[in-house]
Order: sequence, then C-alpha cells, then structure tokens
Amino acid sequence: MAELIATPRISAPYLESFTHQTVRILGQVTQLRGEQATIDAGGEVTAILNRECHLVLNNAFEIVGKVNPDLSVKVMIATDFGTNIDYNAANAVVDATHRYKEMFYESADR
Repeated sequence: MAELIATPRISAPYLESFTHQTVRILGQVTQLRGEQATIDAGGEVTAILNRECHLVLNNAFEIVGKVNPDLSVKVMIATDFGTNIDYNAANAVVDATHRYKEMFYESADR
C-alpha cells in the first residue's frame, strides 16, 4: 500500500515554514506568463506550472505542489474551483489547520 503524503493547507504567509514540502494552496490566478503564474493566496505566490496545468485568469485554483527554497511552488496538480469561492471560509480552514496542526500534519517542532 502506498504511503499517503500529508499536504497541509497553507496560504502565502506560511510558505517559508514549508520549504521542500508538499502543500495545498487555494488562490485566485492574477497573472499568467508562460510556465509561471501568480496566485493571490493571502499574498502573492509564484506557481511553476507543468504541462497539465491549464489555469484560467481570475479563477480560483487549488494547487498541490512542492515549495521551493525561493518560495515559489512547483505545481504537481491544479484543480479549477471557478469564480464563486468564499475566500474567507478558505482562509478559516487554513487557520484551523495550523491552530490544530497535530490533527492535520506532522510539524518540525514535535
């Protein structure tokens, strides 16, 4: 049986705490430029896209990817959530994830 990889939900302010780790980010696509995109996820996140990514400007996307040392995120999977997203609810989930992190992921300070 394959081992499950924890993908903590984060927003831009948490990037530095998760370098070299796989995370899950929900944000709005604000800019597309070739193989990169800028996502607004409580701050700016640079996403390094793969060939399967088909992001749409102004749509919300959930990205699963690995945080690079420069705090960009190398995208593994991107899911289109459309335009009707409650970002306050999404941010509340991120906050709860980190307030009760022992329920959601292993932290380095354990």
